[in-house]
Amino acid sequence: MTREGPGAVAARLTGRPVTAVRPLSGTLAEVALDGGPVVVVKPGEGPGAVEAEAAGLRWLAEAGTVRVPAVYGHDGRHLVIDRVPQGRPTSGAALRFGRDLAALHAAGAPAFGAPPPGGPRDAYIGRAPMRNADGTDWPAWYAEHRVLPYLRRAVDDGTLRPAEATVIEEVCARLPELAGPAEPPARLHGDLWSGNVLWGADDEVHLIDPAAHGGHRETDLAMLHLFGCPHLDQVLDGYRQAAPLVDGWADRIGLHQLFPLLVHTVLFGRGYAEQALAHARTALAR
Repeated sequence: MTREGPGAVAARLTGRPVTAVRPLSGTLAEVALDGGPVVVVKPGEGPGAVEAEAAGLRWLAEAGTVRVPAVYGHDGRHLVIDRVPQGRPTSGAALRFGRDLAALHAAGAPAFGAPPPGGPRDAYIGRAPMRNADGTDWPAWYAEHRVLPYLRRAVDDGTLRPAEATVIEEVCARLPELAGPAEPPARLHGDLWSGNVLWGADDEVHLIDPAAHGGHRETDLAMLHLFGCPHLDQVLDGYRQAAPLVDGWADRIGLHQLFPLLVHTVLFGRGYAEQALAHARTALAR
């Protein structure tokens, strides 16, 4: 069976003729449509990944806050979305992004762990499987569905030793006292590291590659801190102008980073485990 190229995929899913195809990084391709936009064709990471990403992009767009690529179509194996013309980071765009991110979170979700409407429960964060299961109590939900599954996988893989895992398990047991005041479920991007924040040519920020679900708004902010983000101070200023943060939120950044750090431990190895353990020990020392 001949493998279908990105141009053929784009033509089939959009119903428009293709005028040009240009490979991008990895398995992505940019496709120019006749009389229409330039789109990106992206293959899925695994079963349900395309459906989850498409539903996530639509759910984020539905809030009318942050900008995300429009979804032109998907077939379970490929996703066709708008291309975001690249610009450069500016402090003004960062300030607006912070306000828009606060509005996105305020759009809310039915429950912690709620998937986007029409999206599968079994989704992905990057290349790692991520199960969306509803919860009403954030500390218990975060421990059971975001920290412990990846901790157990890391121990099973030999990346973390069982004795080390007990440190993170103790943090999970103490989450009710460490998590700060209760907050309602926020509508999260869910994988908000700097690589998924695109600075557009229109001096606006666009978000891509969501692992969208209902969660705690501080988790998205902690992800922005994890690998750095241009003009992060302005992003946070804009956020706080729209929605003040609860006292002590900065002290909880490491707590919220346990989830992505353990995901990275499973995907990429020991270095991220060391970071997760350091955050866990800091949390326990508070």
